Amino acid sequence: MHNVFGIETDPTAGASQAVAVTPSDSTVLAMTRSLYVGGAGNLRLLLWNDTATVDFIAVAVGSVLPLRVRKVYNAGTTATNIVALY
Repeated sequence: MHNVFGIETDPTAGASQAVAVTPSDSTVLAMTRSLYVGGAGNLRLLLWNDTATVDFIAVAVGSVLPLRVRKVYNAGTTATNIVALY
């Protein structure tokens, strides 16, 4: 199954696309399957079906967070080399 963006929507399928994420307080992402964090730090996120931000503190290098994310905020995010997996 694919959505209008051509992204796999079957929740049991692995990621088929990867896109570097530049943290932004305004950019809305297509619904992610997960985020890869290449440089340790904090993440301030807006999850796909939520209205409040959530902070993940001290995310380790190489972490893959299985989260459906709408935004990765610039303010509050210190982690680097973030990759959205779709």
